[in-house]
Amino acid sequence: MLDNKSILITGGTGSFGNHFVEYVLNHYKPKKIIIYSRDEFKQFNMSNKFKIQYKEHADVLRFFIGDVRDKERLLRALDGVDYVIHAAALKQVPSCEYNPIEAVKTNIDGAINVINAALDTPSVKKVVALSTDKSVNPINLYGGTKLVSDKLFIAANAYSGTKDIRFTVVRYGNVAGSRGSVIPFFQKMLDEGSCELPITDYRMTRFWISLEQGVELVIKALREAKGGETFISKIPSFKITDLAQAMLPGCQMPEIGIREGEKLHEIMITKEDSSTTYEYENHYIIYPHYNWWMEEKLIPGGVKVKEGFEYSSGANKEWLNTEMLRQLVKKINIKY
Repeated sequence: MLDNKSILITGGTGSFGNHFVEYVLNHYKPKKIIIYSRDEFKQFNMSNKFKIQYKEHADVLRFFIGDVRDKERLLRALDGVDYVIHAAALKQVPSCEYNPIEAVKTNIDGAINVINAALDTPSVKKVVALSTDKSVNPINLYGGTKLVSDKLFIAANAYSGTKDIRFTVVRYGNVAGSRGSVIPFFQKMLDEGSCELPITDYRMTRFWISLEQGVELVIKALREAKGGETFISKIPSFKITDLAQAMLPGCQMPEIGIREGEKLHEIMITKEDSSTTYEYENHYIIYPHYNWWMEEKLIPGGVKVKEGFEYSSGANKEWLNTEMLRQLVKKINIKY
């Protein structure tokens, strides 16, 4: 599917971009992979890493300095590109709360620029935008901006006209071990000699998804999407208290209170979305509820979920226990 294709990844120097490039180079023979981001130092480091690990693919990777806020630069970068993965975003909740206009410029205005640039580039066939659980019933600015972004990418299908282009969304929560998530936070405390791990609320749960699973869901969306879908992986849940015990058995866990903008449970599918949600073997798809979307676009193999269904980390069918978490954490290359 990706053989001899040109792919552009916005925000491509992040954890997802690095793993996506590795996955694609290991499984396909792309014509070109363009890393589009604004941090020259991260691009320098990523370029050096892949020159060492993938010498035979050195001519495939291209590094393009640019910001999603700059439509003209995006248009230049998209020339000849077949597929776009939109991963660029301001993601830190406190940072977005303190810098709301900057979050809007990147997460909303940037999404508009990606959409318009893709629509204006004849070679682009599919655009996959990465979403987050925080866009579902958002309670913080980051979640609010990503909700708007999701809606924009889904609605973009109505503006494609006769163009052969499709827009779709992939949604998942914090990737296990990603910067800013709980595992690196706990690990940093352990490395500093702490004998306790603070818990904001003993009831808190989260979904567990690995970088590999996140990348595979994006590949599935690229392969199957007909435009307007939101893809969501079926993944296990875990309790934050169990994670703490997995990383430091027998540790004290002082409850310090939930932080501003933080939820007790991650929600991927709301009860209101159940009317257009279908369950597949390893994932769910929320289909758009617009008059321009037709039922013949349904991807085969799905079964409509029951009315009122909700996909929440607190009410999941599959759970990880402490020992499972301990084994999984060992496999993560934790960076903080």
